[in-house]
Amino acid sequence: MKISFIGLGVMGFPMAGYLSKNGHDVSVFNRTTAKAESWVAKHGGHFGLTPKDTAKDSEMVMLCVGNDDDVREVISGDQGVIHSMKPGSVLIDHTTASAELALEMAALCQSKGIAFIDAPVSGGQAGAENGQLTIMCGGAEADFERALPVMACFGKKVTLMGESGQGQKTKMVNQLLIAGLLQGLSEGIQFAVKSGLDIDKVIDVISGGAAQSWQLENRAKTMAEGKFDFGFAIDWMRKDLAICFDEAEKIGVDTPVAKMVDQFYRELQEQGFNRDDTSSLIKRL
Repeated sequence: MKISFIGLGVMGFPMAGYLSKNGHDVSVFNRTTAKAESWVAKHGGHFGLTPKDTAKDSEMVMLCVGNDDDVREVISGDQGVIHSMKPGSVLIDHTTASAELALEMAALCQSKGIAFIDAPVSGGQAGAENGQLTIMCGGAEADFERALPVMACFGKKVTLMGESGQGQKTKMVNQLLIAGLLQGLSEGIQFAVKSGLDIDKVIDVISGGAAQSWQLENRAKTMAEGKFDFGFAIDWMRKDLAICFDEAEKIGVDTPVAKMVDQFYRELQEQGFNRDDTSSLIKRL
């Protein structure tokens, strides 16, 4: 399939790479052209100088950019993909964005005869690099079925959650859960270290019980070692939590734990740890 991929950050670069490895004809775009040139040098394919040019003649366009404004610009800006995509093609947004934006873009695409799927991902940089992402989707079932084999190139679990916007709302649940998990993990690991326990043994024994989680198995040891130069950055997490809080207010849901953890992240940002992994919550302790 002829596919365009917009946004070659720590997630998008490997995601697009898996499309190429699976035999698709891939064109890429990134605001920093050097990154697009680097991708082509590694994976082949092509790169464009604007989203519009990159998406021309593509059967499917996928994007993974920063926030709502970036999505709007890439899709409907002066050089947006909507101006060159053909009726019958599919647009998939892997950005973590608002449900309101997903509905807005879905309506725009529908007016042009283009299918739209909001498809935020979970699994972090490691998940993207290993082709093991979890993808939660919103859109029409027929459009999802068309896109599923392509998303499966880098997704280990790809699920249609409902109509447009439901993928984004599911990702909000994911981020709210992670915020609480990481704070609890920070407190537990700090307790273990201060108690003089063997952290490897602690992780091994409790990972077989009720405290087991992906965060425990993948982050506990690095947290104890003070390693945070990888994974999902604090800046990104705070952006995502802001989306969660906005949606929670609309539907009348309180999120006290997540709001507390968000302020802990703000403190870390003020100390210059913006790009550290979200597990750096333990630094506060």
